[in-house]
Amino acid sequence: MNDYTDLAGKTKSFGDATSEREVRELDRGYVFHSWSAQNKIDPLPVARGEGVRFWDYSGKEYLDFSSQLVNLNLGHQHPGLVAAIKDQADRLATIQPGFANDARGELAKRIVESSFENARSVFFTNGGAEANEYAIRMARHHTGRQKVLSRFRSYHGSTATAITLTGEPRRWANGTLDPNIVHFFGPYQYRSEFYAESAEQEAERALRHLEHTIELEGPNTIAAVILETVTGTNGVLMPPPGYLEGVRALTRKHGIMLICDEVMVGFGRLGSMFAFQQFNITPDLVTFAKGVNSGYVPLGGVILSADVHNSFTENTFFGGLTYSGHPLACAAGVATFDIFKRENILERVQDLGERVIAPTLAEFAQRHPSVGEVRGRGLFWAIELVANKSTREPLIPFNAAGDAAAPMNSVVSACKEGGLWPFAASNRLQIAPPLVISEADLRLGLSIIDNALHVADAEASKLRE
Repeated sequence: MNDYTDLAGKTKSFGDATSEREVRELDRGYVFHSWSAQNKIDPLPVARGEGVRFWDYSGKEYLDFSSQLVNLNLGHQHPGLVAAIKDQADRLATIQPGFANDARGELAKRIVESSFENARSVFFTNGGAEANEYAIRMARHHTGRQKVLSRFRSYHGSTATAITLTGEPRRWANGTLDPNIVHFFGPYQYRSEFYAESAEQEAERALRHLEHTIELEGPNTIAAVILETVTGTNGVLMPPPGYLEGVRALTRKHGIMLICDEVMVGFGRLGSMFAFQQFNITPDLVTFAKGVNSGYVPLGGVILSADVHNSFTENTFFGGLTYSGHPLACAAGVATFDIFKRENILERVQDLGERVIAPTLAEFAQRHPSVGEVRGRGLFWAIELVANKSTREPLIPFNAAGDAAAPMNSVVSACKEGGLWPFAASNRLQIAPPLVISEADLRLGLSIIDNALHVADAEASKLRE
């Protein structure tokens, strides 16, 4: 049986201990990994991926419930994406961004036409962090202002301005690389900073806090407010009714650009092409990456409104990238739009989210004492784990490491032992499978999580003793 193909193009079978050892030795000998103490990690060698699954070299199968890094919207080895890349490579593998290219232009056209009223153009980047960097640069040049407001409990990337925008512990060790970033609190009703007792109160008080921040920082000094339309890694925090509309009103009032970071939630994750389309707002700039082509070739970008675009019709925009709008990446992006239409991806995501995930997680919350809250939409959800439902004490402390993180590590291990690769962050299990997942596989994954929650229940019980 031929289970996978190695680097030399040779077909191999699972259980090949020599191949696995060679992959581990190459990785540990030469690869420097992100967000890691290098001697404290042991990356799993992966031999093959297909659809919503991947396999290690022993043949152990994992249901990918994290879409890798929430980018693999169309799953592993989607034949439509692979074919598009091969076809493009055969006719024009690469061309610098100063030339016009059909794949690049066609993808930009489709993105603009599927985004927001008054959208005008797309600037392509290699990923999400660069997209946020360039969106901030455009907002600053357009307004002539320098300050940017960003929320706590956010992640916007790890390059200089992007990591400063980030409102969580990964920023701390990097210092303040962009001194013109100001952080503020967004809504999070389950752990409200505003002592809110309802979603309406949370929205109202969070907006008042933002308004005061703008007033005290000086409206005429602020170029932009940037926010994840739905907060991603930091908790799948859904904006309460009226919040995003209120942010849009405040920014318009003061001539501040609104940037929606849709790197994680764009391209179908919530059941619409872009998440902001579910909240009755029109941003000035939108950043994207990940799901635009499922990361088969690195690609990101910024969607510009006509107003921002027109700032650079006669004035030079000083910015660029060697691989901006790479033809292979853009060909996969064009194919993504075709696949979404052909396979009814958006409709499937809405249906599975409403009919399968929402009621299943609600039942988990009723039955498991470790489940404090569930929240989400489409194929993007969070299960917040607590030690005590009454006090809402998290299962592990904020920014836990070492022994303090052990209860959550046990839950993650239970998922992996059950054949599911989870998306775990802090005290949460987050659900983000590929958008092509079948109902049967979705229910299978949820059943594995259900079993892992019994481990969480036991860990919570120990903490209460």
